Amino acid sequence: MLKYFSADWIFPVSTPPIKNGVVAVNHDGEITRIFTAAAVENLNVEIEKHRGAIVPGFINTHCHLELSHMLGQIPEHTGLVEFVQCIIKSRQANPEQMSTAMENADKQMLVNGIVAVGDISNQISSKEIKQNSKIYYHTFVEAMGFNPERANAIMDYTTAIKNEFSPLPASVVPHAPYSVSPELFALINATAEKENALISIHNQETVNENSFFQDKTGGFLSLYKFLGLDIQFFKASGKTSLQSWLPYIKKQKTLLVHNTVSNKADIEFAKQNHPDLYWCLCPQANLYIENTLPDVDLFISENVKITLGTDSLASNHQLNILAEMKTLQKHKNIAFDKLLLWATLNGAEFLNLNTHLGSIEVGKKPGLNLIQLSNDFIIESDQIIKLV
Repeated sequence: MLKYFSADWIFPVSTPPIKNGVVAVNHDGEITRIFTAAAVENLNVEIEKHRGAIVPGFINTHCHLELSHMLGQIPEHTGLVEFVQCIIKSRQANPEQMSTAMENADKQMLVNGIVAVGDISNQISSKEIKQNSKIYYHTFVEAMGFNPERANAIMDYTTAIKNEFSPLPASVVPHAPYSVSPELFALINATAEKENALISIHNQETVNENSFFQDKTGGFLSLYKFLGLDIQFFKASGKTSLQSWLPYIKKQKTLLVHNTVSNKADIEFAKQNHPDLYWCLCPQANLYIENTLPDVDLFISENVKITLGTDSLASNHQLNILAEMKTLQKHKNIAFDKLLLWATLNGAEFLNLNTHLGSIEVGKKPGLNLIQLSNDFIIESDQIIKLV
């Protein structure tokens, strides 16, 4: 039994939008036909008609499900250094409370039309929720350790957690440049190449990150003091953070997350030194923590592949990719079709899911979301009706 959905606009993503088109979907959510307005006139079937635009299910390439219990606990605009300290102090909670919060967050993402998530984990606690979810999860298990002498022990510990997530897809990834030693980067890269694994890393979230690598100054010195770490061994590279760490990851498909202070020289360096990079923007988290946004126009002009993420409920009020799109449209005046590409097909490509998610095409099962746009394609609301 097929269902037929129509709206003012159908946005397949992989092809131009269709005014007053119709999408046919079977009982399993698979797209069987896509009709233009002219072809619809000859259809003798019952069509479920809607005002608005039909788009594919959204892909959230960066989330921290484990931090869902921290909703509203950290003040806004603290800056990253203080934010990280707050996370360290407050991330542990009653296991039942954490589980309930993760379950609610998963349900929230489903309601918000998200069909796949790249999720950061530091422990195994999210496995059961992910196993029982209707959302596809790829888990990025973070390795953290700035002391080079601890690299092997940390890699073994993190790999054990990654293995516990089996049979769910998971990979060991570096947390951030300022928390991973060159020796640990080398171990992560070697494993990723051996397993052909995806990599995700927090990149250039604050000017302090660049300052630390360029001349060993800035707010991260107080973070290491807070952590009780002696970093006498660290020598400044004289380069920005990205230009310092990227050569450690040779060729694996890699997601750079946040990129709040990445500049033109960084992007050009990245393009010259790595063949398969994706750049994830989490605008609401950027505003929550640092009260600033990346130079999105620069990323567009450099023609890099952009994806979108929500980050966590510790740094966001909701887990809603459409809300992230709305924020970028409001603050950066980005065209809707670009935002939709970032929120769907680009994310699906990064997670290796583009054979069945990310665009409305015959044979795919992308999910269908109904959203509200103005006549000039401005997102009017971050509320979604999930059709399929």
